[in-house]
Amino acid sequence: MNKILLILLLISTQIQAQIFLGNSGNISFFSETPIENITAVNDNVSAVFDASNNDLVFQLNISDFIFPNALMQEHFNENYLESDKYPNSTFSGTVTNLDNDNATVEGKLTIHGITNKITANGSFVNNGDFISIAANLSVKLDDYNIKIPTIVMYKIAENIKVHIDIKLKINK
Repeated sequence: MNKILLILLLISTQIQAQIFLGNSGNISFFSETPIENITAVNDNVSAVFDASNNDLVFQLNISDFIFPNALMQEHFNENYLESDKYPNSTFSGTVTNLDNDNATVEGKLTIHGITNKITANGSFVNNGDFISIAANLSVKLDDYNIKIPTIVMYKIAENIKVHIDIKLKINK
């Protein structure tokens, strides 16, 4: 388990807060260009939500993204995201503006060793024992120092569409 998730869990458990955990969330991305569309899915996303303070943490291994084409997956890991050097991506933030089943999340997203502040809107449904989170956001590759070689620059979008879908279960 990621150190950030473990620390949040330990701190939150000590104050007997409602903690929600998930380790099979889904994050997918889509790069659309006139020449080629690229998509990948990661079904091993871990998350912790602390209902006492609305803190939310996500963590994933970059190498867990699965592409429809093995060569794309190899290039993604070796040339673009350098998953041997930067194996994880994390988000740490707070759920704000919770209104019915909609929410805004503000926090810090780390990809490729670079951390930026982000804000994302999405659905946040809490039925007591489970929380379902879904959101869409756009990630600008340049913001995370992800360089695309000139030879393939028209095959990879500068802004990548990211979709998050995770279900968390209360930790009893």
